[in-house]
Amino acid sequence: MIRPLIASLFLLIVFISGCAKKPNLYTSNEIMQEFNPVYFEYQYISAKGRIVLEESDGKLTKGTINIRAKKDSVVWFSITPGLGVEALRGMVTEEKMRIKDRINGDDINVSFVEMLDRYGLKLDLSLIQNILFANVPQEFSYRDRLLRSGKYFELTQVREGIRYHSRISTAHGKVVELTSNTLDDMGAFMASYPTFENVNGQPFPNKMLLKLSFNSAEGLQNAIIHLEFSRIDYLSEPVSFPFHF
Repeated sequence: MIRPLIASLFLLIVFISGCAKKPNLYTSNEIMQEFNPVYFEYQYISAKGRIVLEESDGKLTKGTINIRAKKDSVVWFSITPGLGVEALRGMVTEEKMRIKDRINGDDINVSFVEMLDRYGLKLDLSLIQNILFANVPQEFSYRDRLLRSGKYFELTQVREGIRYHSRISTAHGKVVELTSNTLDDMGAFMASYPTFENVNGQPFPNKMLLKLSFNSAEGLQNAIIHLEFSRIDYLSEPVSFPFHF
């Protein structure tokens, strides 16, 4: 039950360390003038790539991942670890996450409220989209803390008991590093985006390093996911999202 959840939550996590520079605190007016985060705009998108999953027990799984998404509606994914046999299929909507583990016969059908109660992870469709596309995780407001550090903005946001820290490139306005944790330290995730490519005139993160930590009945679980896209299709026509238990 835990393994398919870890594999499916690849959408959520990343970590790369950087060299610290002396920060400059900005006033509200300077923030409005210089801080321009870029959000990936799309209606439908389809992507294919390679995924490598490292689990807490040292088990390593490699495979192909396919992702389809409709903005603000659904994120669908399928993972095939070799031999052309699908292992996992999942779908995220506004209400819940559903996962079909075809190898082990496990099914997960959990709302985001239940996910917070069980695993200490506060997720929703909007946040998952922002993580997938390297957007700022939450809408920026004056209650947030923003600093300038060399070629990056450092943004700290606190929403409903969750702290988000984003490092945003001044070159393209996208998040290059993101860390998040509950204020009671029940769950955490990290995400890092080392490279971007142009997709329909917009920067898109084509490589991701994701890390997830959460509590379960088996104790603290950790996973590291390496994700690299080989094809990204920006679509104007609807795509299908086949899923059934």
